[in-house]
Parts: sequence; structure tokens; C-alpha cells
Amino acid sequence: MKIFNTLTRNKDELVTINEGEVNIYACGPTVYNYIHIGNARPLCVFDVLRRYLEWRGYKVNFVQNFTDIDDKLIKKANEEGITVPEVAERFIKEFWVDAKGLNVREATVHPRATENIDEIQRIIGELVEKGYAYTAGGDVYFRSKKFSEYGKLSHQPLEDLEAGARIATDDIKEDPMDFCLWKGAKPGEPFWSSPWGDGRPGWHIECSAMAEKYLGKTIDIHCGGLDLIFPHHENEIAQSECANGCSFAHYWMHNGFINVDNHKMSKSLGNFFTVRDVAEKYGYEPIRYLMISSQYRGPINYSVDIIEQGKNALERLYTCRNNIDFALENATDGGEVPEFVEKAKADFITAMDDDLNTADALAAIFTLVRDINTAIAGGAGKVTLTACADMFDELTGVLGLVYNRKTEALDSEIEDLIAKRTEARKNRDFATADQIRDKLKDMGIILEDTPQGVKWTRA
Repeated sequence: MKIFNTLTRNKDELVTINEGEVNIYACGPTVYNYIHIGNARPLCVFDVLRRYLEWRGYKVNFVQNFTDIDDKLIKKANEEGITVPEVAERFIKEFWVDAKGLNVREATVHPRATENIDEIQRIIGELVEKGYAYTAGGDVYFRSKKFSEYGKLSHQPLEDLEAGARIATDDIKEDPMDFCLWKGAKPGEPFWSSPWGDGRPGWHIECSAMAEKYLGKTIDIHCGGLDLIFPHHENEIAQSECANGCSFAHYWMHNGFINVDNHKMSKSLGNFFTVRDVAEKYGYEPIRYLMISSQYRGPINYSVDIIEQGKNALERLYTCRNNIDFALENATDGGEVPEFVEKAKADFITAMDDDLNTADALAAIFTLVRDINTAIAGGAGKVTLTACADMFDELTGVLGLVYNRKTEALDSEIEDLIAKRTEARKNRDFATADQIRDKLKDMGIILEDTPQGVKWTRA
């Protein structure tokens, strides 16, 4: 498998630290509100990455954090007159409603920043001891210029980064580029005791601490949105590599942004949507489909038309899978595993091995759907249909799709009517058969005569 590595700007062959095992750290949400559709993209994309690697035989250690102490949580708590932990608990629960609706699997570990204060303080202490960090006014700052490779992830020279920095006249930092590791306590804010005084961790140090604690000093893959490259991931690299003296992550994967009706999503523009908002109108699965319908590094556009296209595409998948079940119930024994089943698998792997190209992987699935429909129309036997069902389930499962299948039984009255219509057709009493068909249609049951027998759907 090749992955586009933000660090090298190349598609690099995936070679893991431990053979057959992949350690992945994915930056999770700051839990002060419902997740928005921009948050949904990394959730779905990197869930697919994990599923695919596991399908290919890797053991995946997947860590995704919750940032549960932050200026935004403090502001929310103050606005609502509750505590920061209460805000965090509330929105972690809401996160899981949306994540499960999107069919995103739980990570191996979901650490919280507040549960790892000791680890955070240990790393800060090492950075202070080595001269990479210093105290000032109750805060602790990282000396960015002391790390000679600062800027290597964002591929920007230090002078360009410095030009974008701002420093207030009363700023206590040694240099505008320095960033905060530990924030001194302010009145009314949560705090922890530390060697540098009461305070709380800065944002960047949290992920370095949790990645190291649960995955080790060097990890295979670190991932997140493009907006995290600088400063968050750049700062993670600096503080981790200076503390540990080794590479922090071998591969960096970043997903592209989401636009709304071809405009950048923004609260000020009034085009900001939470996952919950969209799911209430269209359901969760069309959102997941949208998030993986394009190659993950490029931008995607959210619009009503595009979400409707996703619903239609999903309907094709569900119809195909239901057709397989119906055909199997009425199929004769025999048949063989068709070549198109293995070709679909090979094409799917080729796409996914090319930097997780889910767009081409979906194309392989829809080609499989076309071939399955043709096989069903041709009266395929049970061996053929079983192979089709198994491959369909495998490939859609890797993408986390078709997870809302329902089996529905008919009541006895409708079953009796279908049986009577079948008998009437057998006796060539087409007038009676048509009358029964019309009656069933009025009851919301649509019949379709197929080579495998009569098939019903609800209108």
C-alpha cells in the first residue's frame, strides 16, 4: 500500500515498525459542541483506513483522543453555568450518537487530555530540562527556533512562519514563534498543580503525550485534517522529537476540506451544518457515503443535490443486496464462482492500495453490482449467488456501507394474496391476477415478476 505522506510529499510505501501491526493516532474532537460535517470527514475516512488495513490482515492499534480541556470548553461552561467536565461529558455522549450513526467504530483507546496530566507534565519537564522549554509568568513555552527542523511538515521555511506570527507588546514569550505547553491558572478556570505552578496543558502537548503513552515514542501513521498541519501537527513533531530524540511519526495523512455549495463552511456565512442537522433530514449513511465518495486528500462539496445523489447510489447498493437474497431463496443448486467476483476484489485492492482511493474502490463495487444484476437475470445458481453475496458484503463492509439492512416479514393477509395471485397466473387467470396486484398496490405492496419468482417491495 502506498500513502501520500505530507512529510515527504510523496506516495510512500507503507512499511510498519512492527511487521503485521499498524499504530495509528488520529486527532479527535474538542468536545464543546456537536460535531459538524467537517469533523465527519476525518472520522469516516480514517475509520475506512483502519477497516481496510484490518481486512488486509494487519493488527491495528487505533488511538483517537478527546480534547476535554480547552478555552472553548471553558467558555461554554461559563455560558451555561456548569462545569467543564459536565460540558465534556455531555458532548462526548453526543459525539457517540453521531459516530455510531455514521458507522464509525470505536478506537482501540479514546484517551482524554484530563486523564493524562501526569504524562503531559513529564514531557514538559523533559523539555525544560533539555533547554527546549522555559517558564515565563506562570506559563511554559517551547523554543521553536531551537528545533532545527521546525516547519518540515508544513514545508515552510522558518522565516515565512515567523512572518505570519504576531506578538503583543506585553507578550512574555522570548520569540513570537514559541508556543505554550502549560498555561498558568486564571481565576475561575480548572487547573492542576505542577512544578511550574497551577495551570492546565496547552493544546499541542496533549496529543504528543497521549500518542506516546498508548502507541510509543515513534508511531506509524498520524492523521487529521489539513487545518491541523500548522501549527498543531508541526508543534507535535517539535515537542515530541525534542523530548524523545527520535522520529515522532513515519507517515502523516491529512484529509481535505469540505465546502458547502462551493463555498467554505463558516458560521458567519450561515452555511455551517452539524452532522445531527444533516442526519435529521437525510439520515447518517448518505453523510458517510459523501465523505468517502472522493479521494480523501481533495476537497469535497456538500449540497442538497450531492447528498441526494448519495442516497440514490446507496439505494442501488441496497437493492442489489436484497436482490441477491431473493434470488438465493429461489435459486437452484450449482453454479460456480464467477471471474467478475475476484476481479472486483482485485480492482478494489488496487484502488485502496493507491493512497486509499475510495472513489475508485466504489467504482469497483458498482461494477460488481452491475455484474451481479446480470447474473441474477440470467438465473445464477446458489454457488454463484453465495460468492456474489460474500464479496459484496466484504467490500461494502470495508467502506462501512450498507449497514442499515432490515428484514421485513409480511402479514398473513398479504402473503395469502400473493399466493392467490401466483395461483391465478399459473391457471392463466390474468384478470384475477391483475385485480390482486392492484389491491396489493393500494395496500402499499409493489410486485415484480422475476425469473426467480414474484418479488415484493413496499411503495
